[in-house]
Amino acid sequence: MSFVHALTCKECGAEYGIEPRTVCDNDFGPVEVAYDYDAMQGTVTRESIEAGPASLWRYKDLLPIEGEPRTGFNSGLTPLVKADRLAAELGVKELYIKDDSANHPTFSYKDRVVSIAITKAIEFGFDTVGCASTGNLAHSVAAHAAASGLRTFVMIPHDLEEGKMVGMSVFGPRVVRIKGNYDDVNRLCSQIADKYNWAIVNVNLRPFYTEGAKTHGFEIAEQMGWRLPRHTVVPVAGGTILPKVWKAYQEFIQLGLVEDNKPAMYAAQAEGCSPVVKAIEEGVDLFHPQKPNTIAKSIAIGNPADGYYVIKVIRDSGGWGASAEDSEIIEAIQLLARTEGIFTEPAGGTTLACAIKLIQQGRIPRDEPICVCITGNGLKTLEVMQGRFTETPVINAKMGEFDTLVKQIEEQTTESTPQTV
Repeated sequence: MSFVHALTCKECGAEYGIEPRTVCDNDFGPVEVAYDYDAMQGTVTRESIEAGPASLWRYKDLLPIEGEPRTGFNSGLTPLVKADRLAAELGVKELYIKDDSANHPTFSYKDRVVSIAITKAIEFGFDTVGCASTGNLAHSVAAHAAASGLRTFVMIPHDLEEGKMVGMSVFGPRVVRIKGNYDDVNRLCSQIADKYNWAIVNVNLRPFYTEGAKTHGFEIAEQMGWRLPRHTVVPVAGGTILPKVWKAYQEFIQLGLVEDNKPAMYAAQAEGCSPVVKAIEEGVDLFHPQKPNTIAKSIAIGNPADGYYVIKVIRDSGGWGASAEDSEIIEAIQLLARTEGIFTEPAGGTTLACAIKLIQQGRIPRDEPICVCITGNGLKTLEVMQGRFTETPVINAKMGEFDTLVKQIEEQTTESTPQTV
């Protein structure tokens, strides 16, 4: 059964039926899915969740679909890594990495939101789906739509990395490169959804799409043994994931599945595109849009659709925000790889770099559980790491030359740059 109650306006509370809709007719506020939590009591339990499939669909009762899932059967349930080596290096007691760089099938957290959006598109009877994307969402929409037999258009900025172009094109969508940045692409997609009556997952299906981000938070709580991290650091692009991880925590608290330890949320952005963090630092409720200029292109959204709600959650939870320069992002990518064997894209490097800053500033205590959310895989953005490593030595197949090489390596005094043998 479905526990979905209605779509409700986040500003005035007006209710609507379950339909493709983005905003309220009264005040143009965004609408989101509301559930009947009273009906869930005693039905949605730890046991019912644990008995579910080994995918994000184990949380089906807390997601806005009416029938059975149509895609994403292997998406979600990504590793929660207890990062002891990284924790020791940062001087913190308990640190976790929620690693969506291992998500199926396209190695980013977007496989969560797209699983719900494509399922909902099929329920609504759409035959064409699409998205506005900086790369990861286009990959995911193209893959899930291909597996579902839907026609697909993905709209992207014209200057995306080559690896991301290949990663979406292989699934056979119609790729449309648009001159400008993500915000330009998104504005056009709003018009496309209206004119062509297509399911643009992050436009007219956005209320359903965003609910998939909750599963990232659900998994953190379940994988930590049905408890919440005291501090959660999340990257902010369009602003979808952070408020929804917070909503996931609050839903589990309301259902009595976890104890309310007053979890705090923290926003991470690149210095070259940090409208939300700037607003937090300035103590204002509204952000000023920015023109992106950063290597972290997957989170380079200068006018985030849910930025206002990110700021609100940060304030309500007692958290904060930080931004990282491109050089700090690169350093954090290498640090995570060196200590925990996880290769993340610049968005993940941004999140870790900002977590480090927040710890150093004392805004995140060193003796309380911390979770850093990694949302994408570094293999998608190899370009940013080019030129970062020393030249690989070449030797003849002779033991003497190998002995000499090993001696040279052992004599090196720095470990900051990994050596390839």
